[in-house]
Amino acid sequence: MTKNSLPNGTVHTLPNDFKKAIASDSKVKDVWQDITPLARNEWICWVTSAKKEETRAHRIEVGLDKMRKGMRRPCCWAGCIHR
Repeated sequence: MTKNSLPNGTVHTLPNDFKKAIASDSKVKDVWQDITPLARNEWICWVTSAKKEETRAHRIEVGLDKMRKGMRRPCCWAGCIHR
């Protein structure tokens, strides 16, 4: 992994739309690189489990805001069923 690349989760690969959003915010990028692979997996699964594009885009916005505020995992969600 290079210094500028963003790591994936344990099961899920970081999708391009979420990757671009994370990379565009230095604070979020720092959080992303600091959290565990399991935590990254939770964020990725939470975003990609949305059934509608509008919901997915909203989850990316909300996720970035929460990470900016120091949240390390999505809140109030059952968790990734793939692990």
